[in-house]
Amino acid sequence: MTVSYTLAEGLTVGVEHLWPLVALPVAVGLLAYLVRRGEGGPRSASNRSRRLLLASRVLIVCLLVLGAMGPYTVQTRETPGEPGVTLLTDESASMGVYPNTTDELVQDIEGEGVPVTRATVGSGPNSRIGDGVVANLQENGTVVVVSDGRVTDGRSLSRAAEDAGALNATVHSVRPQSPRTEHAVAITGPSTVSRGVQSQYTVSMQGVSVLEPVPVEVTIDGETVTEGELRPDGTLTVDHTFEEIGSHRVTATLSGDDEYARNDVFYKSVRVVEQPDVLYVSQGQYPLRNYLDSLYNVSTASSVPADLDDYSAVVMQDTPSGNIGNATALQDFVINGGGLVVAGGDNAYENGGYETSQVASMLPVRVGNATGGESNIVILVDVSGSAESGLSIQKAVALDVLDQLGDENQVGVVAFNHNAYRVSEMQALGQNRAETEDKIRRLSSGGATDIAVGLQGADELLGDREGTIILLSDGQDRLGPPAAVANQLGREGTRVISVGVGKRVGVATMRQIAGESGGSYFAADETERLRLLFGGSSRRYQGENLTIVTEDTFITSGVELTANPGQANNVQVKPGADYQVATADGKPAITSWRFGLGRVVSITAYDSGNTMGGLLDRPDSLVVTKSVNYAVGDPMRTQTGVIAVGDARVGSPTTLTYQGENRPEAADISFRQVGDGRYRGEFTPREAGYQTTLDTEYAANYPVEYGAFGPSEALDALIEATGGQTFSPSQGEQIAREARQKSTRVRTVRENWDWVALLSALLLFTGEVVARRVQVYRGHTSLESGLP
Repeated sequence: MTVSYTLAEGLTVGVEHLWPLVALPVAVGLLAYLVRRGEGGPRSASNRSRRLLLASRVLIVCLLVLGAMGPYTVQTRETPGEPGVTLLTDESASMGVYPNTTDELVQDIEGEGVPVTRATVGSGPNSRIGDGVVANLQENGTVVVVSDGRVTDGRSLSRAAEDAGALNATVHSVRPQSPRTEHAVAITGPSTVSRGVQSQYTVSMQGVSVLEPVPVEVTIDGETVTEGELRPDGTLTVDHTFEEIGSHRVTATLSGDDEYARNDVFYKSVRVVEQPDVLYVSQGQYPLRNYLDSLYNVSTASSVPADLDDYSAVVMQDTPSGNIGNATALQDFVINGGGLVVAGGDNAYENGGYETSQVASMLPVRVGNATGGESNIVILVDVSGSAESGLSIQKAVALDVLDQLGDENQVGVVAFNHNAYRVSEMQALGQNRAETEDKIRRLSSGGATDIAVGLQGADELLGDREGTIILLSDGQDRLGPPAAVANQLGREGTRVISVGVGKRVGVATMRQIAGESGGSYFAADETERLRLLFGGSSRRYQGENLTIVTEDTFITSGVELTANPGQANNVQVKPGADYQVATADGKPAITSWRFGLGRVVSITAYDSGNTMGGLLDRPDSLVVTKSVNYAVGDPMRTQTGVIAVGDARVGSPTTLTYQGENRPEAADISFRQVGDGRYRGEFTPREAGYQTTLDTEYAANYPVEYGAFGPSEALDALIEATGGQTFSPSQGEQIAREARQKSTRVRTVRENWDWVALLSALLLFTGEVVARRVQVYRGHTSLESGLP
């Protein structure tokens, strides 16, 4: 049994064993008997001499007992080390807009007596900054990165932060100021569009030291379609309708002088195909039919025919199960890659007998109570050191999340830092809500952040049950690989809904964790949307219009909803489906999922007369268009030849997908078969511009290195995660001071003192024996014991 006591800050004393104390009174009693035996006889020592001998022997026994107890001390000490700075210089193209300050910085640091080791982590079009940081990390060391943090290859800076945290290494950055103007243009938009359908392209500009708006010209097939001006991080939108089948060119060009000319032009190759063939199935005349006709090549039928080979998707509206037609053909069509959109109405879903029909298995919703049933939910709260300053906010958000959850749910709570702690077991929330709230309020913070450990702890609490983990964190993870754990959870049927909480949230990390598991990311002020998922009958959602439940999906990205259809079919979302949009009263309005190789969308919001209550009017109509486009999928999937070319960049490998009976042959492209009649090849463009391979035109643009300038948020996150600082090129003295302070280590030193007690006992015994022999030698006593 170990016993210890803290005497002062940084000093603890203790003993390893207490059992030797049992021998102390026995030994003292025996010594007293032996010393006093024969007292009063003619040859006995004086009482004073006997008392001194007894005291001496008792002290020796006490020292022997103390030595047997194993005394020790634990002390915290500062030990100076050898300071040093590893200076990592990024000499890639994106740093070409900054003056070279490395030599001057090295002189300033070494002038303070701190040696500098230099290394280059980027050159030309390659910025492997993450790899460079990791390769130069040392335990308790200091790394200074002279870079903008724009990683174009290799390990990410977030992974580098994990390795730095494991070694207790600090990463600082030097942020130079650019006196030179540099801007880069880019175009985003669809690469494959349908003839006659309006498409939208966004032209953007990114740069540094851009003081005035930069003129931009956008051409399509060589003809100017718009001219305007762009500011940094600004955009210009171009709407265009292509009327001719084939390849078309959309080009954006910036004017004005800057450091690099190669990134002032961006090329976008657009393939225009025939409008997808869509079958509209309904027994009524509804506005949706006319709306679809403006986007697709629509055929109409009152029921599903046996042959669906000519169609990319089937849109079925307000059709009872008895009138669907050939449901077997429809199921085979979807399983083999076709799309299905089922729009509701007075004769659909619960009103059309869908729950017992063959189509029920294909739908992402289940006919029945729209308020939802019981769900298994674990609230996972980050209580690590990175969340410490905002723990009160973490608790407030956790309590807010709890308030969104319906009484029917089974809810547990897990807190985590570098370990996971069960706060509340899985139990019905209704009768245990107050107890769960109290346990959340009692949470305290501290320790490193390991979201992966937290996710594993939440999964253990769920046990064999599938469920949902609601992660509340700032996403500043320094230790574990949370995305990999989230991916595994998703494969096992557990999704993660991440909620970003804190002053500085790693949104990218939190989104990735949610996405890997098939879940969603919410900001801290968006938790009310959890009522749409888990509110049940006791926590019903109430809004004014349609509400986006899952943001940034194919269906919901860029969508603005203002409509409020008066009705909705009574359904609930199936596990594994994507809940896209809800009605004003919290019922599912649009839900989607993959079924076999195909895609299925349920649109259950409607209005009297099946007008869909404003869903076909702008801006809401975009969500209908994207829902059908999602079901249609790849319009090229039934064609032969090159069906897709990835975004091509000079010097970077690009993927090309070919569909046909035989393996294609092309110069500098090696193909491998990835499916039945489908081949994938890889090639590397060497020049920017419009180029052709296998009779297909594609656009190759400037290297990624030339696309972004200025300090990156990822570098700022790395510095913050490792406790580093951001310096200017003139602060070499401060960098040296930080390195010297970092090299001074605080160590915990344990020392055992049993040898001191045993040596003292031996010295005392030896001294006593010598003293008594001296007494006899000098004639001060005639007793053999040497006692007077």
